[in-house]
Amino acid sequence: MQHGLWGGDKDWQPHEPTEWSQIVAILPYTEILFKPGSKFSYSNPGIIFLGRIIETLTGDDYEVYVDKNILKPLEMTRTYFDRAPYHLLKYLSHSYYLNEGKLKPARFDVDTGITVSNGGLNAPLPDMVKYINFLMGDPKRQDTYDQILKRASLNEMFQPQLSIEQGGVPEQSGQNRKDSIGLTFFLEENSGMRFIGHSGSQNGFMSHFYIRPESRTAYLIAFNTTATANEKDQTRDTRRLDREIKDYLFQKIFMIFPVK
Repeated sequence: MQHGLWGGDKDWQPHEPTEWSQIVAILPYTEILFKPGSKFSYSNPGIIFLGRIIETLTGDDYEVYVDKNILKPLEMTRTYFDRAPYHLLKYLSHSYYLNEGKLKPARFDVDTGITVSNGGLNAPLPDMVKYINFLMGDPKRQDTYDQILKRASLNEMFQPQLSIEQGGVPEQSGQNRKDSIGLTFFLEENSGMRFIGHSGSQNGFMSHFYIRPESRTAYLIAFNTTATANEKDQTRDTRRLDREIKDYLFQKIFMIFPVK
């Protein structure tokens, strides 16, 4: 996340593209915000370009490549891209926005189009646990894990590339906190411990995970409602709730588990 491209804070114009040719057409009208490698700025379009690189190098559609080389080896059988398979549709959660006391349904069963590599994956928490186990590593399954991505490559992704200055990550909190970016993963020193994680929000959903490698512990959390605080009611705020849960886990729970 150091290539200088714009982030995810601007709407697509005139509409969200569905084909790669549309991305190509708008590129002349985009901007480079800073010299690549000079500082951190998260970029959703950057992940779209990484997905395109995978397609170009492998000859597979991004979804096909990920499914056969990551999801199937990890037995993530209930995970899919974009619209739900018919047999899983009944398990798909609805999502909502809550603002000024009014609950508004978000779009249901969404096709993310060309942005699929950035935000098209749908996974239930039990499947995400399988992915977290892959990230943490397990000697009993390491042969399978190494066929997906070798441990040395994952460890390289977990190394700091650039520091993230105060305000570079929303809702910073914790004790003696220091943030940096690895290769796609966020790295956080907090409460005397090291964490690896990633987060995201889209269409009313909000989720993230954190791993503490030294104790091989982790947590996942997901919300299906984005509630925004207002002057009359400061209590209904999904991001604040998310932050308070995280702070409690970091300061009270993770330290219970011994370093392995």
